[in-house]
Amino acid sequence: MAVSLTHYLVVAAILFTIGVAGIILNRKSIIVILMSVELILLSVNINLVAFSGSRADLTGQVFALFILTVAAAEAAIGLAILVTYYRNRGSIAVEDINAMKG
Repeated sequence: MAVSLTHYLVVAAILFTIGVAGIILNRKSIIVILMSVELILLSVNINLVAFSGSRADLTGQVFALFILTVAAAEAAIGLAILVTYYRNRGSIAVEDINAMKG
């Protein structure tokens, strides 16, 4: 049995749903929210590579590489901000971060 485009789309839809559910259901931990955003970006990458492979065009794979670099930068910057915030405040709870609104 060969893996078809439908299989890739189902896996991507499941990952996207898990990512959205992680953002909606867990409003307490900023780390879980960042991981959920990474899952959403991963599902988009799976879609791009799957469609790129099915159409025999490399454009989707090039866009997937760009998304991977942006996701890596987002994770590095987001974690650096969280470490700095934790050192200053002693907590990374989302409720405490909402208190920073001006």
